[in-house]
Amino acid sequence: MESELKDLNSTPASKPSSSAKDDRPLLKPEPAPSVSAEELQELEKKCAAYVRRDAYGTMGRGELSLKEKLLLGVALVTLVPIRVVVSMTLLLFYYLICRICTLFSSPNRDEDEQEDYAHMGGWRRAVIVWCGRSLSRVMLFVLGFYWISETYRIPDPAQQSNPEGKEDSGEAGKPGAIISNHVSYLDILYHMSSSFPSFVAKRSVAELPLVGLISKCLGCVYVQRESKSSDFKGVAGVVTDRVREAHQNKSAPQIMLFPEGTTTNGDFLLPFKTGAFLAKAPVLPVILRYPYQRFSPAWDSISGVRHVIFLLCQFKNRIEVTRLPVYYPSQEEKDDPKLYANNVRKLMASEGSMTLSDIGLAEKRVYHAALNGLFCQC
Repeated sequence: MESELKDLNSTPASKPSSSAKDDRPLLKPEPAPSVSAEELQELEKKCAAYVRRDAYGTMGRGELSLKEKLLLGVALVTLVPIRVVVSMTLLLFYYLICRICTLFSSPNRDEDEQEDYAHMGGWRRAVIVWCGRSLSRVMLFVLGFYWISETYRIPDPAQQSNPEGKEDSGEAGKPGAIISNHVSYLDILYHMSSSFPSFVAKRSVAELPLVGLISKCLGCVYVQRESKSSDFKGVAGVVTDRVREAHQNKSAPQIMLFPEGTTTNGDFLLPFKTGAFLAKAPVLPVILRYPYQRFSPAWDSISGVRHVIFLLCQFKNRIEVTRLPVYYPSQEEKDDPKLYANNVRKLMASEGSMTLSDIGLAEKRVYHAALNGLFCQC
């Protein structure tokens, strides 16, 4: 998830060949130089978008009170087993639905080695979408998200009356992509329950048990870093085609993009990559927040296993969603994808009360390496 949009820029920045395929886990416990308290404080100021401030402390390894330890102990032997069993049952049930609906059907394939069942029509597609949305919401309920607060911003009449940027095809109201800030892997589950869009995923996801078939039914765009074909367009080209197709064709699967390219703690908005805006189509901005009292569902600077355990132990979790009006790019924005991306980013930061940050995945790796080095001394 951290690098799912890493290659979406139309002009990738030149980097040393030694780091071109750096797929190491962000929080892999490798030996790292020790970091002093002063250096860590300075690093936290710079990397504020990744700093955890919940009751569990940095990397979820903070000192817990006796009460908190008792709550975790009780949840581990009661709540967690129930949630794990029910979640796995839901996943298996939906996999069987997808398997039945795709029997005797071949996935849609193109020259870019992408394959999906999202272009399949008729009752089979309707069953996949309806069950996918419903079971995703049930899954969120099982994980403690008992209710979801959704706010819809009313469109500005002045902006809506301005025909600039809208096309005359009759499809001006249909966005080509959903644009969302990225806080947690739970973002994907929410968007599945809401609109069941396609996502960008690593190619290896398509080969995973259970999840692989589900990702094909979602119509995921698979990231493939090395191409065996000379005419391979790359992820940016595939995503641009999918965004344009979703905008022009009502029956085409919509695509969901996280232009930040990595997760934050939810209080900041990182620079947007331009891949989502190259198609010059209108987009639908969506802002996600996860209010919390004890454990933050944000996947910022905590290991995946520790995050899942704490999430399952927390009885109640919350999501607040703000849906902005469809953003229609002006002609100037269409001609300059960077300007288009930056303007959408500024709007989302303003509406979501988020702070704009200039850091990215590189700084996140440095911060995580420093945290691992600090904890190597314990």
